[in-house]
Amino acid sequence: MQMAAKDFQDPANQSLVLDMYITDSKGEPLQAALSAQELVNSSQVKAIVGPCSWEETSLVAQIATKNQIPLLSFADSTPRWARERWPFLIQASSSKSAQMKAIAAIIQSWNWHQVSVITEDVESSTKAVLQLSTALRQVNVQLVDVITLPPSSNPSLLSHQLESLKVRPCRVFVVHLSSSTALAEQLFRTAMDMKMLERDYVWITTHAFTSLLHTFHPSTISAMQGVIGVKGHFRETKPRYQSFSKRFRRRFSSAHPDESNHEPSIFAVEAYDAVWALALSLLRPSNVTGGQEDLLNKLLLCNFNGLVGNVQFTVQKAGSLNTFEVINVIGKSYNGLGLWTDGHGFSENTVGEEETATYFSSMRDIMGHVIWPGRPRYSPKGWTPSPISEPIIIGIPTESIFKQFVDIELDPVQNTISAKGYAIDLFEKAVEQLPFYLPYEFRAFNGTYNALVQQIYLKNFDAAVGDIAIVTNRLPYADFTHPYTESELVMIVPLQSKKVNRAWLFTKPFTGSLWLLIFILNIYNGFVVWMIERDHCLKLRGSIGNQVGVMLSLSFTTLFTFQGLKLHSNLSRMALVVWLFMALAITQTYTANLSSILTVPKLEPAIDNVESIQMRRANIGYLKVTYVAKYLEEVLHFSPKKVKEYTSPEDSMRDLHEGVIAAVFMERPWAKILLARYCTGFTIAKQSFKVGGFGFAFAKGSPWLPYVTEALVKVTESGQLRDLEIDMIASQKCVGNDELLGDSSSEAGYGSSNPSLGADSFWMLFVFTAGTSTLALLMFMYWSEDELYDSSSSVVK
Repeated sequence: MQMAAKDFQDPANQSLVLDMYITDSKGEPLQAALSAQELVNSSQVKAIVGPCSWEETSLVAQIATKNQIPLLSFADSTPRWARERWPFLIQASSSKSAQMKAIAAIIQSWNWHQVSVITEDVESSTKAVLQLSTALRQVNVQLVDVITLPPSSNPSLLSHQLESLKVRPCRVFVVHLSSSTALAEQLFRTAMDMKMLERDYVWITTHAFTSLLHTFHPSTISAMQGVIGVKGHFRETKPRYQSFSKRFRRRFSSAHPDESNHEPSIFAVEAYDAVWALALSLLRPSNVTGGQEDLLNKLLLCNFNGLVGNVQFTVQKAGSLNTFEVINVIGKSYNGLGLWTDGHGFSENTVGEEETATYFSSMRDIMGHVIWPGRPRYSPKGWTPSPISEPIIIGIPTESIFKQFVDIELDPVQNTISAKGYAIDLFEKAVEQLPFYLPYEFRAFNGTYNALVQQIYLKNFDAAVGDIAIVTNRLPYADFTHPYTESELVMIVPLQSKKVNRAWLFTKPFTGSLWLLIFILNIYNGFVVWMIERDHCLKLRGSIGNQVGVMLSLSFTTLFTFQGLKLHSNLSRMALVVWLFMALAITQTYTANLSSILTVPKLEPAIDNVESIQMRRANIGYLKVTYVAKYLEEVLHFSPKKVKEYTSPEDSMRDLHEGVIAAVFMERPWAKILLARYCTGFTIAKQSFKVGGFGFAFAKGSPWLPYVTEALVKVTESGQLRDLEIDMIASQKCVGNDELLGDSSSEAGYGSSNPSLGADSFWMLFVFTAGTSTLALLMFMYWSEDELYDSSSSVVK
């Protein structure tokens, strides 16, 4: 501030003399107010510059407004209501609120999902924590703890507060302290003594703290190894700043020779620009009225290029700082890792124009190797297991119809429960995929599924796990994960013998294409034999009609008998031998397949769709699930008199077999279990209906829900979900219908869906037969031409 006043009073500004009265409030708000009142009364100052905290500013602003004296404050942020209450208050420092987005971007880059905040118990910190919470929420990061420290904390209180963080699983700490270096130094020394600056810990400091890092004692810097910091960034390459920095270092080192770092911080640069703005306003011509209000108006019209960039007080405050430097404390100082710019992302440290920089969304993409506390060779995962962490309470149903999903065993002596089953195993697999430690405790609930979900709304449970259907009437009470099962309502129906057309049963062993291929190949083979043998056999001669009839007869009778025709050529014999081999293979296969069709029963569903049930006016059943009954009556329009409720799957299958009901409706996962047990005589009809499926329920707005949903997706993609389902189905012993119905009348097996054989079953044999016949024909034609040529030569001679 003294340098700004001196620089302004150059030969061109001899008419303006700035008298500066400097007092030190030592960070005490009451002392700042008393000093301000003293300056107004005794020194009759024209303006007040310098309160650095909001607590000081709020008291001094009252005095400044009462005396109509402009107050240029260096507090980080000023509430909107304050500008209305104290119109002479101007925020001279740029807003650093965007730093919270930078911190959230850093946390997101390393896939940390939980954060604890350490801050001062002062009014200004509340707004900063709210800003950080908003920024974290936008990147799906949960703020789990906020520890507030009194400005003058003693070591025992600090130890107690840090111990409360140490025993919890979260290991990512954001430190937001004011410019009070004493509390910051004490905090990190205590944390080092408590071994909280070792492996697996992450510490991130905000601008107000990081920008004063160079003023800390070397012992504090030594305790902060691996800490990540964010501080305001401005271009330091301008000639004007270079000149200021050089003179500042010379003057500061002369006044404080014991200090090792003489670089000006952003606080010094903003103070320089604030005094320069005040001097420019005092030089500006006054209007007719004059007075202090005139000075305030001239300050608000101020617009010039300062050391930090353009200086302009819009709505009584300076502009926002949008670029921050990310640093890493190493050795006796720190290394710059890169820059973060609001609206763009991370970039490398640049000495030129930021407009030419390349930006990335993740800190990992551009920044070099980060030294973490304890110097591990890996990146911290942000959490560690904590045995004393309070677990979330998860309700599980005791009335599950299928124990394969949820099976609970109660221990009355120990007053504990043990749970197992498909849903329980899946939840445990999902928890293993979470990027943080999540302690949980299962508690049995003896009631309906609707009541179980309502217990979450009543805050008796944090979540519910089991075969819980996602239906509309449960959504007001809880939020659900994505369904982890197939979302279909199906109907199990009996199998019956498939009806076939007996008149054309003889054609079923082969497909139509195979019949056509046999016909063509027989005609071709008959033609080849006829062509070769016609010169040697009188029966193969005569009129065209006679020869065609003989050739066709030869094509098919050869398949069954070869009596009455004596072959004279080895070529025709060669073709016929292969032809007869093919005929033998085809006839034997035909006989075997036809026998199979006649003796093995072919089964099909007795019911194809709900329309056929309704046309027959048949009864249907469903397992005791409220929403299924509602769906059957309101959506599928079944009469309530035709719908029967079952509490036992065995009872429903018995009635289905005996014809009491035509179909049983249930969710597809349940149907798979039933069909794995009663594996003969029943099947799932092709028609199905979309429903919500099964999911896990969480309290509305629960921070765990998006993470568990994401974990379920990972379990699915890794194949673990499929393995769990296969194990569940395989654990069911196929007992057929004998055990269920007490008889042996059930039909076994499902038969082949298509018993007809196609051309692909004989294609190699057909190629061999056709190839042999073709080869014989070609050799015959070649020798016939040679004989014709020899006969012609004899005639010439």
